[in-house]
Amino acid sequence: MSLEPLGRPRRLVPGDRVAIVSPASPSPGPAFDAGLEVLRSWGLEPVVMPHAADEDGFLAGSDRDRAADFTAAWADPSIAAVVAARGGYGAQRMIDQVRWGRLQEIGPKAFVGFSDVTALHEAVALRVEASTLHGPMPSWSTFIESAETREHLRQTLFEPERVQKLVSPTARTLVGGKATGVTFGGTLTLLAAGIGTAEHRQDVEGGLLLLEDTGEEPYRIDRALTQLRRAGWFEGLAGVVLGSWADCGPEEEVRAVLGERLGMLGVPVVEDFGFGHCSPALTVPLGLEATLDADEGTLHFAEPALR
Repeated sequence: MSLEPLGRPRRLVPGDRVAIVSPASPSPGPAFDAGLEVLRSWGLEPVVMPHAADEDGFLAGSDRDRAADFTAAWADPSIAAVVAARGGYGAQRMIDQVRWGRLQEIGPKAFVGFSDVTALHEAVALRVEASTLHGPMPSWSTFIESAETREHLRQTLFEPERVQKLVSPTARTLVGGKATGVTFGGTLTLLAAGIGTAEHRQDVEGGLLLLEDTGEEPYRIDRALTQLRRAGWFEGLAGVVLGSWADCGPEEEVRAVLGERLGMLGVPVVEDFGFGHCSPALTVPLGLEATLDADEGTLHFAEPALR
């Protein structure tokens, strides 16, 4: 049984209220405020959830409070989108305390984030059956410093038909060809850490797997890829889209690992596609059907990311 496209949230319009949550690490005050100002400049009304600015060591408050904020933001009918302030660490710790039954009742809602937020992308896909956006977060330095990164997210949220076809000028062909499937994935080590949990996908047939990471040495990338392979994550894939590998060691060593672990799958693979921990960074929808052209370096979605 192949992966099926998930439910699409509605697009945003000026005046929409968007909830800001901190499901993982705390956000620096100045960066947090600067990100909110960008959202306001788009005509949005950021709603900072009660515990979004909390700090508890390396976490943005307690697991219970972070989960409560996420649940409340999704369940509030006046909130059009939920935006993670930053990644870091901690999303996996609060997942089991989210009221997923309530989110299922509400259905799809635009959700933006990446890195540690990969754990929530997987949970939303499997439990709410809603598509999400692997995109930059307002407290991230690249979001504040890169106009190209901000504009691509803005278009995805407000005018998604304009970015229905993603074209990466940095993309390189690792294995040529075309493939159509449903996008899923995110940060490699978070996906590997989810194996054996409630967010462990049992079937990825027909999927287009997106992978990226940061700060992982080549042997640790190899280990995570090997774990995914042994867990069945490479069986039946339609194709693979690789993003950035910032601060992961010498580029040639990282490429050698990716080529050895993924090049033998017999499916199209494109590398350096320009999403993840890089600048500029593309926003990539997860849970929707797209066609990968690994020779041209494009990812063309069958429908706009938001309806």
